[in-house]
Amino acid sequence: MSLKAVLFDMDGVIVDTEPLHRKAYFKTFKELGIDVSEGLYASFTGASTKRVCDTLIENFNLNKTFEEIATIKRNYFKDYFYNDEEFDLISGVKELIEHYHENGITLILASSATMTTIDMVFEKFELEKYFSGKISGADLKESKPHPEVFLLAAEMARQPVENCMVIEDSTNGIMAAHRAKIFCAAYRSPHSKNQDYTLADTVVSDYEDLQIDKISQYF
Repeated sequence: MSLKAVLFDMDGVIVDTEPLHRKAYFKTFKELGIDVSEGLYASFTGASTKRVCDTLIENFNLNKTFEEIATIKRNYFKDYFYNDEEFDLISGVKELIEHYHENGITLILASSATMTTIDMVFEKFELEKYFSGKISGADLKESKPHPEVFLLAAEMARQPVENCMVIEDSTNGIMAAHRAKIFCAAYRSPHSKNQDYTLADTVVSDYEDLQIDKISQYF
């Protein structure tokens, strides 16, 4: 057993689009005329847009379809994505991606984000050349904490699960990796609040701690 593939979550791990999603969602709530509590919003962490919209439709008896709400939100999000000054890669992640790539590790993106958002991020920050594959959880039947996205990512990397490592930052993502029986490194992001790292195999606050020589004892 040795480390051959790293399966990256995107949000909160590679980029922090959370503040952009938050601004876009709250503008959407305002447009829909609904009052979403911080508690309800926090429960959406790591969930697909469809799941969020379905929950809103149900909780607030909205007479809009999932697609209509998603479109409103997507337009706000795009605006912030290209125009928000503060939006950048998470500190140290580009160096870590380059480090794995130079050492022949297969990189797969396994995110709950839509492929549109994934492609936007990859294009904006020029990440395409480092990754062998990308999976959007939004295209799958099950979303995290279901393990499907990581099992597919391991398959895409052509590696058994014991040669893979997942990098995640959310309770749902960590649980999905755990259920997939894949070693999980949790990144304790300054932005991810109230996430549970109990099921992670290691927890780091600095990406340097995930360099190959630092984690070699696990593989």
